[in-house]
Amino acid sequence: MTMTAWRLLSGISVLSLLAGCVSAQPAMPVPEAALVAPLAEAAPLIAADIAVPGSGMFGGVEVNYTASLERVSIAPGKDLPPADLVTISYVAEAGAAPDDRPVLFIFNGGPISASLWLHMGALGPQRVFVPEDLTASLEEYRLVANPYSPLDAADLVFFDPASTGFSQVAEGEDASKYFSIETDAAQFVAFANAWLEKHGRDGAPVFILGESYGTHRAAEAAGQIAGDGSMNLQGVFLMGQAVNIIEYSQRKQNILSYIASLPTLAAIAWDLGKVDQQGRSFEAFIEEVTSFGEAEYLGALFKGQRITPEELSRVAGKLEAYTGIPSAYYMENRLRISKEQFRVELLKDQGLILGRSDGRYTGPLSEGGDPSGILQKAYAEGFAAFTKETFGDLPQAEYVPSFSAGNFDAWGWGGASPFAHFAYAERLQAAFDRYPAFRVFVGTGYHDTMTTVGAADYLVDQSDWPKSRVRSGKYIGGHMAYSVESSAEAFGNDIRLWIRGWHDTGN
Repeated sequence: MTMTAWRLLSGISVLSLLAGCVSAQPAMPVPEAALVAPLAEAAPLIAADIAVPGSGMFGGVEVNYTASLERVSIAPGKDLPPADLVTISYVAEAGAAPDDRPVLFIFNGGPISASLWLHMGALGPQRVFVPEDLTASLEEYRLVANPYSPLDAADLVFFDPASTGFSQVAEGEDASKYFSIETDAAQFVAFANAWLEKHGRDGAPVFILGESYGTHRAAEAAGQIAGDGSMNLQGVFLMGQAVNIIEYSQRKQNILSYIASLPTLAAIAWDLGKVDQQGRSFEAFIEEVTSFGEAEYLGALFKGQRITPEELSRVAGKLEAYTGIPSAYYMENRLRISKEQFRVELLKDQGLILGRSDGRYTGPLSEGGDPSGILQKAYAEGFAAFTKETFGDLPQAEYVPSFSAGNFDAWGWGGASPFAHFAYAERLQAAFDRYPAFRVFVGTGYHDTMTTVGAADYLVDQSDWPKSRVRSGKYIGGHMAYSVESSAEAFGNDIRLWIRGWHDTGN
């Protein structure tokens, strides 16, 4: 295992905590002094920009491009520290005029994480091939050309916030000032504006793709950009969205969270052969489960202790048919089975636990953890190999895939009391209002227990966003659904259609 992969194991993803327990709910920010952040070293980790030519087939189109590892310095002001941010970008040669060629800014979540997961999993010119055999060893994962990259449709810029990747705040500055939704997004907006200015692309159509916690950053950044009109923002892609985490965080009394989670539990049970598949397709099964959840299951949960024994037994029986968990267990738990309980209980008789990031993966129950974590290891290894091959020797030991910002509750979530209004989704409304062509795509993996398909549907259904400017996609796979070959292709195609305004017009 390389140092890069080893350092990954110490990073804690917030959304892995959001998968199941009460302590995972967004909490009130703690005083800044409680945040833990390193002070940057004096010398930048990357001394000079590196640019190399490349070419490949993307979306069926041959593209010549320049791959760059470059430093972008920001000084946002407003008591935020200056920072030396390091990005990898891919800019196509010739073709459209600079002001016409879209720029797609890409980042992962955490908080806070570098962007290597989307880079190596789906969007870069090379990706890590993931075997169909989910029990395959790490040695069977390998780097391959990536025809699904949307480089034919837009230039790609990967954002690593300060304290991740090779990015740092300036010497002696406090990185924790960026540890809130608002200031984290402000850092990205400053970076995006600086990159556009550096490359003479101020008027280019701008698209933003965030994954996991990165969907919070994307939504808040869209609101900030709409407020000052600093760039030509055209769209936001929410992959594995957490924008409405307040609604679907699985607190025991939050009955909506169980409705939102049900299609995911059913999808996993289907994949693992724990439900009857005869006479119906996967899609029809999930639609049936969703309808049951929104009607009969919701009504039963709302009744709580008022539910009759007969109704309790009837609903528990249907839940067993849809999820593979025995009705007796549902009855013991008053119909509330968390995603974490489901991971432990479904294959408990076989001594197995399900993956958290991707419930299709299994591992020994005695070891606990997340069996689908092998994907993170594979992407970290692949990124180290790819960057060495492309850019030469880099200070890989200093690369930070994920940085734990003190602890989960230390992040500034934007609310100070139980009565706070967490207006995450409304930040996107500001962009809809300002930019007539602005559009949103919401993508989710069926087997993701952290950010579920039900929660994504609930976000779209309960929003005031214009329907004609919003689309959703659902993919086989988990939190990083693009680990599945067919889903990687579908993800890439959805990005192209989103960038092109829902019209597959080609280049």
